[in-house]
Amino acid sequence: MRKIQRSIYEKARDVARSFSGTPAKAQSTRERKTIEMLFAHWKRIIGLRRSRLRGPNGARDEFLLAATVQYLRKLAKMVAGSAHQTPQMA
Repeated sequence: MRKIQRSIYEKARDVARSFSGTPAKAQSTRERKTIEMLFAHWKRIIGLRRSRLRGPNGARDEFLLAATVQYLRKLAKMVAGSAHQTPQMA
């Protein structure tokens, strides 16, 4: 006789599958993508693959500095974009 074993986590997987296709899942996916893109940018462009400062306080400080750099870059792009969109004089 053959048996098909079912994982002990299959109930949790069924619950997760039930959320698929809902508006809440779509919103969660969008929000997660935003955060994941920021972390990918930090790793690839800014070079934060590994924390250079030691301890929890050092890691927190380094993370805050990286977040500050990220948002200053975003602000600079917004300001530069609005400078190019000056109203036309009639």
